[in-house]
Amino acid sequence: MAVEKFDEIIERSIRIRKLYHELELKQNGKVWTIEQDALGFLSDAGLVGRNTMSHEKTWSKANSDAELKHKLAESIWWIINLSDRMDIDIKEAMDKFLTKTENLF
Repeated sequence: MAVEKFDEIIERSIRIRKLYHELELKQNGKVWTIEQDALGFLSDAGLVGRNTMSHEKTWSKANSDAELKHKLAESIWWIINLSDRMDIDIKEAMDKFLTKTENLF
């Protein structure tokens, strides 16, 4: 994937999260905390696990392939937004992780 495309994905992800913050203000009078965002991510990550089980035929669930794709993408969305809220450059962090991991082999 081109860096420009990843930059666009990051920008779109953050823009959408800001829209959710506006909704949270209307519904709850305050935006979710970083910890609440992390719990949202963990909830979706758990659904990735459950839908993966369905994909592998060890858990029976209808329409799990579409939900699995959605939850995988949503998990990336959460990570982008969590890193943004904690002032972590996700591109730099990812590059360092990949380089460190590649150097293991």
